[in-house]
Amino acid sequence: MDLSVIVVVVVATALVFDFTNGFHDTANAMATSIATGALRPRVAVAVAGVLNLVGAFLSVEVAKTISSGMVDETRITPVVIFAGLVGAIVWNLLTWLLGLPSSSSHALFGGLIGASLVAAGTGAVHFGVVLTKVVVPALISPFLAGVVALIGTYLAYRTTARADKGVVTKGFRTGQILSSSMVALAHGTNDAQKTMGVITLTLITAGVLAPNSGPPFWVIASAGLAIALGTYIGGWRIIRTLGKRVSDIESPQGFAAETASTAVILASSHLGFALSTTQVCTGAIFGAGAGRRLAGVRWGVAGQMAIAWVLTLPAAAVVGAAAAWVASGGTLGTVIVAVVGVAFAAGIYAVSRRRPVHSGNVNDVPAAAPADPPVRMAA
Repeated sequence: MDLSVIVVVVVATALVFDFTNGFHDTANAMATSIATGALRPRVAVAVAGVLNLVGAFLSVEVAKTISSGMVDETRITPVVIFAGLVGAIVWNLLTWLLGLPSSSSHALFGGLIGASLVAAGTGAVHFGVVLTKVVVPALISPFLAGVVALIGTYLAYRTTARADKGVVTKGFRTGQILSSSMVALAHGTNDAQKTMGVITLTLITAGVLAPNSGPPFWVIASAGLAIALGTYIGGWRIIRTLGKRVSDIESPQGFAAETASTAVILASSHLGFALSTTQVCTGAIFGAGAGRRLAGVRWGVAGQMAIAWVLTLPAAAVVGAAAAWVASGGTLGTVIVAVVGVAFAAGIYAVSRRRPVHSGNVNDVPAAAPADPPVRMAA
């Protein structure tokens, strides 16, 4: 396949991944605000989409980690990157169907790592960078966000214990409009950069950009638009999970969770850590759930999420590796990977329409939820 053609295909595939990243991660910013009634569902996803686009222009440090740090750009080709993206998209769609807030970021990293290992061996992956910039933040960030949200929730209820409950609820709902907006801005700053980094890496491997180059303006703009559009579509299945299945979230908890998430994500983006915003926001929601006296936290749901988190990187790596192996057969292999990927996406969509979740029923608690009784946590 002509190099210019495969570069166009990879860029288009990267933007498709960015779109799935958007609707997969809408819940990170808006699940709690929708659950508490601070924002109407359609208004929430529209605000999140706009702020994701704005956030994409605030930093490129994470993009540089992806394009010039994680894999050796001199040892891989655009076809390898294409295979890695297919692995990431497949996992994103599968976990979206199941309503599991897994990490789009780790799906991307796993897909790229698996494809690079098959195509160019262990020397193509900078495991030291993967450890310090990906694995360590993945282990620390959700617990850090959870602790901050737990403390924030506890203090919010303690300081407003004698105030009128209606006034407190209204005040924190107003605060949530700002705090959820800041999470959306932070999400765009961190997650849109990952697609920027992948496209920049593709252009470097194709010889279009010099090694260690930052993303051009058109790359930043297109990545920001793709993730914003995906966010506006709304990942309603995952919004329901984080907003209703984790805990019965009240407005002070939502405000605390969103504020904690924003602080952790923006600090990490500034340092170039390609962390999972999903894990950060989920950790904050669990922390906020545990921070309210007698709050019900459904730890069975947490267990399902933890399994998805653990499986994400290796599962995407396996799919990326398989795609790279097939694509290594030349043009026919690449076409086969593309066709199988499109067929899988179509199948996932068809299955999702059997029990659709949308803005009108996103706050309805699934019938199976009561079967997982909450564990009561004292503050």
